[in-house]
Amino acid sequence: MSRAKQPPEWAADQDKSASDPSGLMDLLGVAAVLVEADGRIDMWSPQAEELFGYTGGEAVGQYAAALLLHPEHREAGLALFAEVMETGRGWAGSFPVRLKDGSTRTVEFRNVRLTDNVGDHYALGLAADRGTVRQVERKVALSSQLVTQAPIGLSVLDTELRYVAVNGALASMHGVPEADHMGRHFREILPGAPFLTAENQMREVLETGLPLVDEQVVGRTRADPDHDHAWAVSLYRLEDPSGHVLGIANVVVDVTDRYEAARQADRAQQRLRLMADGSSRIGTTLEVGRTAEELADVLVPDLADMVAVDILDSVLRTGRPDLGEGPPVFRALAVKTAYPTAAAGAIIAPGNLTTYHADHPAAHCLRTRKPLLITHIDSGELSRIAADDATAGLLAEAGVHTDMAVPLIARGQIIGVMSLARARNPQPFDEDDLTLACELASSAALSIDNAVLHQHIRSAAETLQRSLLPRPSPRRPGLEIAARYRPAQAFSEVGGDWYDVLPLGGDRTALAVGDVMGSGIPAATAMGRLRTATSTLADLDLAPSRILTHLDKITQGLDPYIATCVYAVYDPHDSRLHVACAGHLPPVLVRSGKPPELLDLPTGTPLGVGSGPFETSALTMNPGDQLVLYTDGLVETRDDPIDQRLDDLLRLLSPPCRSAEETCDRLLRQLRGPADHDDVALLIAHAQPLAGP
Repeated sequence: MSRAKQPPEWAADQDKSASDPSGLMDLLGVAAVLVEADGRIDMWSPQAEELFGYTGGEAVGQYAAALLLHPEHREAGLALFAEVMETGRGWAGSFPVRLKDGSTRTVEFRNVRLTDNVGDHYALGLAADRGTVRQVERKVALSSQLVTQAPIGLSVLDTELRYVAVNGALASMHGVPEADHMGRHFREILPGAPFLTAENQMREVLETGLPLVDEQVVGRTRADPDHDHAWAVSLYRLEDPSGHVLGIANVVVDVTDRYEAARQADRAQQRLRLMADGSSRIGTTLEVGRTAEELADVLVPDLADMVAVDILDSVLRTGRPDLGEGPPVFRALAVKTAYPTAAAGAIIAPGNLTTYHADHPAAHCLRTRKPLLITHIDSGELSRIAADDATAGLLAEAGVHTDMAVPLIARGQIIGVMSLARARNPQPFDEDDLTLACELASSAALSIDNAVLHQHIRSAAETLQRSLLPRPSPRRPGLEIAARYRPAQAFSEVGGDWYDVLPLGGDRTALAVGDVMGSGIPAATAMGRLRTATSTLADLDLAPSRILTHLDKITQGLDPYIATCVYAVYDPHDSRLHVACAGHLPPVLVRSGKPPELLDLPTGTPLGVGSGPFETSALTMNPGDQLVLYTDGLVETRDDPIDQRLDDLLRLLSPPCRSAEETCDRLLRQLRGPADHDDVALLIAHAQPLAGP
């Protein structure tokens, strides 16, 4: 008993798909015809029925030549048949065939001789419509040329993302030969984070069937491991006619030139934006440290991950650089980092002094007056840009890989150095970055130098101002006196505010507070002249209104200056106060047991206007009462109404302090802020009982 024949291995698991279309063979519609040696048709495939029009019953047993060939083609056809049967050599070519309806179709044939187990010969003819064959040939040729000769990268990967086909263009992009792609996984050819996203996108296209078109990928391959390239990638899922997923097609176009052009355009826009930002944000004040901080704020994080601004200490002390013997001494003004980093410990904190070794980039800038660009920092360069080994270790830990040092030059003199570094930003500084940093440094250096100059002028004016003010005795007959002068805070210049306490005959005391409009040394000088004039006039024992009249004439000679002033004379024997005002804010009288009040005095015009006259008012000021004289810097601000500020002044005077000194401290503490833009003169007289004889 014979054993049942086992199906071949390729037939396993084919029970369901055996009837499915077979891809290329199905597309060609290949017909099979078996012809006996005498020319009779022995077998006729279903595809032959479709191709020639005859059913199997109509064809089997018939002579092939009579059935399929027009009379004029039979002789040639029989000759070809005979040659194949006699020689055993196959024949392939096209031949006109008569269809069942009488029409003619040119068919592409491949004829071969078959021999059975008893030695009989048969002719097997495989046929397909020539038009269909030519169409498939054209498509194959086009695909072959496209794959092998196209300047774009093409590849086919299977469902496991292993390469099964790749053209030369893509192999060149990868820097891997075509043969070395075959069977290797995508991530083996293109490792690294930039290509992980592309691999995930391939899996998504395989799963969903939705193509991905013109997705940009930027990274580095073995073809050029030192530079970024950009590619436009398109992904398509491949399926056979039955819908079975074969893999994925990958179309890659190198768009590095386009990417670089866009990148350069973006950088140009960034440079313009930074320059505009720098113009609007750097130098908004005349304060040296703040100007340096503004420069650092503009640079981080858009240009650098960390920035330090150092100024020569001699510039801050004297207004000019001193590059004499010994290493120059810098004072750190500003430090900024884009994120918390170990490198922060390697940067000198603002306010501290430091010196740099001779090979340090800052020292190089001082010697050459030129910037220094270090595109790639190796271990040797780390020790160059660091102050010591410990600092070099911190920079290495932070990943600092590129550095720039730019001199700060103003009015032809180098006043400091700006240092920039990158760590988290992977791109090294280049010449364009250096040019931008130099442009911003040039503008900032002038602003810093202006701030330094202003600081020295302001310091001189403040010194002059204080030297011109009196140091009144805290005691006068019947009075406890306290006075304060506070220069403007922040970046404003010193003004011309003053106070004076002048002893007069008969135990009387003259009290004056004034404000020369303007600022700086000229205003302080004008204030000194007015104070001298006030002191001289006081000796004439004139009424306050007459004093102001004379001061008005003197002030007109100080053109273009004008001033405001309050002048009062207190007599402790009769507790009388005589006071006159020249355009000044009203004094406050704090009477014992009563709410503080602004004195309702004739305001008068400021000194120097020349429109007078001035009036003297008389009122009672008993022991325990306080008289508060002040300049407008105590109560005027840029944001608050003056009436509200005067109300605040009255509120702070109630209840009154026990002494004039305490009152001064309270008012300055509560009404003055760190950014006030005007100076203040404050004079408080606290009436006391006269001591006995």
